[in-house]
Amino acid sequence: MATIYDVASRAGVSAATVSRVLTGRTDVSTDLAARVRASVAELGYRPNGVARNLRRQATMVWGLIISDIGNPFFTAMVRGIEDAAHDAGYSLVLCNSDDDLDKEQRYIEIAVAERMAGVIISPSSEASTDLAVLVDRGIPVVAVDRRVGRLDVDTVLVDNVSGARLATEHLMDSGCGRIACITGPTRTTTAAERLHGFRRAHEAAGLEVVDDLVILENFKEDGGYDGAQRLLANDHPPDGLFVANNLMTVGALEALVDAGVEIPRDMLLVGFDDIPWARLTRPRLTTVDQPTYELGREAGRLLTGRIGNEPGLPRTIVLPPSLRIRASSLRN
Repeated sequence: MATIYDVASRAGVSAATVSRVLTGRTDVSTDLAARVRASVAELGYRPNGVARNLRRQATMVWGLIISDIGNPFFTAMVRGIEDAAHDAGYSLVLCNSDDDLDKEQRYIEIAVAERMAGVIISPSSEASTDLAVLVDRGIPVVAVDRRVGRLDVDTVLVDNVSGARLATEHLMDSGCGRIACITGPTRTTTAAERLHGFRRAHEAAGLEVVDDLVILENFKEDGGYDGAQRLLANDHPPDGLFVANNLMTVGALEALVDAGVEIPRDMLLVGFDDIPWARLTRPRLTTVDQPTYELGREAGRLLTGRIGNEPGLPRTIVLPPSLRIRASSLRN
């Protein structure tokens, strides 16, 4: 049986475009719409009419699927989404995928079964997260914090490349000559983009990135701890460290304390995500500050519009980060 992906491939468009044509949206060009309809006819594709009827009876509930409920980064983002949902008259159901693709897919299927009005998701993987069942049933979906590559959907992001470059250039300006980076699994766009920003800062300065100083971990505390230990075991340890998320920064700090490394005397440190404890550490921690509440609010605003059949092609909104300079990245 043909799928929406088969139709999209035959027509040379995205699955989201196929869905818009089949649901009667007017924001698709005549040429693309004709190609989609021709592909539908050639393949004998039949949308799930029962599911579409259920969609028209959708509940006043949004599904929110985030990758790690234990990460404080998501607290303000979820609040922004919840405020947008409340303002639009919707309730919010929170689901935690643990960056597990199977678990993520189960929650997506639950959103369909429960006839949720829309879904906001922080995808576990750019390449492997599968939103087809939502698109096929005409359920609006917005990706937040991370990109998803298989479908063209509304997306709200922070400029991770810029944030990581700001952090790395600041360490260079503070006198660091060997800067290390601990980032997450590069199947997630946040990890890959922050590593790219780290590399771009080196390129702009005419410096080579030392492969031994780039550590890929799991975006959790134990990953930061293990990554910092590996860096300290290097024959030539770094004098500057950029850690690409808040939980790994906690772990890296613990490893440095356990090893007797004093910040900033022995090593300068910058983390990603500005949360309250960053100002409570001694020395206070320099961080890349993400507009997390605004991230959630924008995602909720986009979803509200799509549920109301707002016209237009899928949008990507990129919000700027800022650097909060404190004592951990300044020489005494």
